[in-house]
Amino acid sequence: MKIARLETFLVPPRWLFVRIEADNGSVGWGEASLEGHAEAVMGAFAAIADRVIGADPRAIEDIWQVIYRGGFYRGGAVLMSALAGLDQALWDWKGRHHGLPAHEMMGGRVRERVRAYAWIGGDRPADIAEAAAARRAQGFTAVKMNATADVAWLEAPRFAEVVARVEAAQAEGMDVALDFHGRLHRPMAKQLARLLEPLGLLFIEEPLLSEHASALPQIAALTSTPIALGERLYSRWDFRPILESGAVDIIQPDLSHAGGLSECRRIAALAEAYDVAVAPHCPLGPLALGACLQLAASAPNVVLQEMSLGIHYNEGHDLLEFCTDPSVLTPVDGHLPIPTGPGLGIAIDEDRVRAAAASPHRWRNPVWRHPDGSLAEW
Repeated sequence: MKIARLETFLVPPRWLFVRIEADNGSVGWGEASLEGHAEAVMGAFAAIADRVIGADPRAIEDIWQVIYRGGFYRGGAVLMSALAGLDQALWDWKGRHHGLPAHEMMGGRVRERVRAYAWIGGDRPADIAEAAAARRAQGFTAVKMNATADVAWLEAPRFAEVVARVEAAQAEGMDVALDFHGRLHRPMAKQLARLLEPLGLLFIEEPLLSEHASALPQIAALTSTPIALGERLYSRWDFRPILESGAVDIIQPDLSHAGGLSECRRIAALAEAYDVAVAPHCPLGPLALGACLQLAASAPNVVLQEMSLGIHYNEGHDLLEFCTDPSVLTPVDGHLPIPTGPGLGIAIDEDRVRAAAASPHRWRNPVWRHPDGSLAEW
């Protein structure tokens, strides 16, 4: 058995799908979406193809090691996202080859379903009560929103509106998580973290950028609110010092950025040794979410799952559009059932993917500037 073909598809609104095909015609799908940098990831696949065409698709770990270690330069968002999409596709292929969901090949299920949360409020949060009520009507009991729009490096704090938005969502019966999104630098993040302490949040996310992780213990000392971080970390080696610091309560590896299902299962096991929970980052497409659910099925410390249904990024194309059976990724009573189908458990409409990819997206995040003209963190 050999890998005969490797294809990538730029699928709107901002996704990158990966398809592998073995020499007997069997296929597997994965997702290597790296928001705003999909073209760079596609470029990485040119080198990956030289390594994997002709390889045995059953040898997932060996292929992972070859792609990670065999090119000398390692890690980073682009290379690890490409590896992630390939790894997902290999698990999908192998599961379909054996007629098993990926989690059955990783030790079996530890749960039947996982609690899901949805986004409200957009990039610059607004209309929170109405949006929270709509999510409640969909069956969700947890939501996440951006904490703020852009915030200067240092200014007099004006955070009363943040508290008001949280309280508006809570009044609709929602548990609330706030994503700082790395938008706040340390002087402002410290003040907001302390102010939010009495509100009973699920967590605050990325109170500081990952490159400033050494300062996270300062934030943790100001609040008992759980701190979450990890969408911009790409391997177990990136997560290790974060876990060793003791400042993070929830890690958020992205299964399309951090080396795929193989690596994120290892990251989850490492976090378990530090009594740290896992809530995978996934504002992405259906294959990424399917991979996350395979992790949730097999990792005992997964506690929440982000999903992109109706997220503000999904303009023109939503989460379920390319699935032949949307019910597999449809939340029930605020939870996502663990898929029982083979591989990632997600059946992709290949004809629709190919048709959509004929007009590839060029998604870019906005560039924001402060009133003085300097660049703001988005």
